[in-house]
Amino acid sequence: MARLTASELARRLGREAEAVCRYYLSNGRKQGNYWQVGDVRNTPGRSMFVRLSGRESGKGAAGKWTDAQSGEHGDLLDVIGESLGLIDFADVAEEARRFLSLPHSEPERQPRTSRTSPAPSGSSEAARRLWRMTRPLIGSLAETYLRGRGITDLRGTANLRIHPTCYWRPEGGGPTETWPAMIAAVTDLDGRITGAHRTWLQRDGSGKALVDPPRKAMGELLGNAVRFGEVQDVMAAGEGIETILSLRAALPKMPMASALSAGHLSAIQFSPHLRRLYIVRDNDPAGDAARDSLVDRAIGAGIEAITLSPMLGDFNDDLVSFGLEALRAQIRVQIAPEDVSRFMALAP
Repeated sequence: MARLTASELARRLGREAEAVCRYYLSNGRKQGNYWQVGDVRNTPGRSMFVRLSGRESGKGAAGKWTDAQSGEHGDLLDVIGESLGLIDFADVAEEARRFLSLPHSEPERQPRTSRTSPAPSGSSEAARRLWRMTRPLIGSLAETYLRGRGITDLRGTANLRIHPTCYWRPEGGGPTETWPAMIAAVTDLDGRITGAHRTWLQRDGSGKALVDPPRKAMGELLGNAVRFGEVQDVMAAGEGIETILSLRAALPKMPMASALSAGHLSAIQFSPHLRRLYIVRDNDPAGDAARDSLVDRAIGAGIEAITLSPMLGDFNDDLVSFGLEALRAQIRVQIAPEDVSRFMALAP
């Protein structure tokens, strides 16, 4: 098939809209002049509507779709890309051309196949595909959530994004749900994404979703972390994302890393440039154990280790309860004097 423009591909797909839907949105069903499904990623449900007939282009065109729950909308090229987890338009266009070359006289009998095989559940590749489906943090429900936790300075947080309809599956079995989720990219020291962390949110961003657990990680996590800033000779490392973002409010120029749990904090990788490590302690037995283990590893590697301790459970608790100025004062007396002028933000 000749190389067609995106608009021409969308028009041709629109002529075969029902076949496209049966093929890529197999969890839906036809309802009158529409195909109804949960969302563009082929989740079972009834929130998304695809127009099966209509004009070739513009408003009311065949193949146009709208998700009533999320407000998302688009055309059948989006359906192909999102349902298969394709990131590059060249791959989406190639898949569309491949589909259009198939016979579609009996679309309901066609098996759904793809040259893009599913990634193993919980794998690094699954984490990378999830990351490719996310959207920017700023202006999203994830920003609303973080601001509700007292975290207002979101500069340098490109590794945090939002997925508007992220799957949540109960660990003991049961129906799958979809919730908005803040997605954090877990990377190694070279910046390669090895995993992802999901924090499911309430639909208005006012807090974490009322699911148990509201947080899950996937991929290769051991030794890796959610990183903020490029590692220099000094950095801070702690457990939770909100804890680290709270500390960054007082030390915005210091590179930091969230290891996501006490066990992973104790095993975090050291950059060869690192000379001083601030260990951001959570105030519980697991936090104490992680601190002790990390101190021993740092000393063994010739790295100075300094513990930063919160007044309450963690530094986000401190920020929410006492405010930024109190947090700055608390941190100032715990860090090395030369790091105060180097990394600490001046009061506004």
